[in-house]
Amino acid sequence: MPTIGLLLTGHLSWNWLLLGSLVFVVGCYLFLVNKQTELRLTSQQPIVFIVGIVLSYIIIGSPLAVISYLSFSLHMLQMSILYFIIPPLLLLGIPLSLYQKLLSIPIVHKFPRIRHASRTFLYLFAVLFLLYHLPFLLTVLVKTPILKSLYLFILFLLSFGMWWPMVSPDPQQRLPVAEMKRYAMTSGYILLPACLLFILTAFMDAGNNPLLNQLVVHLCLPPDLGASDVLPSPFNTKYDQALSGFLMLGLHKASLVMVVKLEGKVQE
Repeated sequence: MPTIGLLLTGHLSWNWLLLGSLVFVVGCYLFLVNKQTELRLTSQQPIVFIVGIVLSYIIIGSPLAVISYLSFSLHMLQMSILYFIIPPLLLLGIPLSLYQKLLSIPIVHKFPRIRHASRTFLYLFAVLFLLYHLPFLLTVLVKTPILKSLYLFILFLLSFGMWWPMVSPDPQQRLPVAEMKRYAMTSGYILLPACLLFILTAFMDAGNNPLLNQLVVHLCLPPDLGASDVLPSPFNTKYDQALSGFLMLGLHKASLVMVVKLEGKVQE
């Protein structure tokens, strides 16, 4: 059965609860922007924030969240957008004046301290991200969906701490240009082992995809469906696995370029 057929028959469903939650978040954001700032709702910052929310739903709440576990390249596309694209978009979408007003909230008041721990967040993220894709840990996580969701949520939170010194709503919390360049280079080096893991194991294991074992398939899809019902065979080869490593490197680099281009345009 082709993928479009699976969508129409409801086998690959959309997360409507998450959609409602994100619509609520967007509604609160637009209300605060309208009441607490002088920005128009059609200004670049609200648009950037909403784009980040829309991408979040596509990546987490759409059938892509299921399909991504059946292909290394699709999985890495999902993970890269979730951790390298969405966090900077959401942070860049927060107006400075709104952020300053939110500082009166106790938990938000601690956010400026993140800059001093940014490298710690970066190292933790890189280690946990690498461990997540090792077969022994992945097997444990997929057997316990709650633990897997918690693990991915921690990675998501760490990604905000990792991006904070580059795209903090408060320009004073950002690193100077020279330090920011060094920090960006460091992030690339730190994340490189995970990329090399996919590229090297693709040829060493002759295309054996730990994300595509029977256990994961049955956890992600109904029992009467298999990977071949959703994705064509070219997605399940060693070349697909190698592509995922290059895809991650490319999207991380693209996210840094995106930050540089957007940072000056979205400021109040």
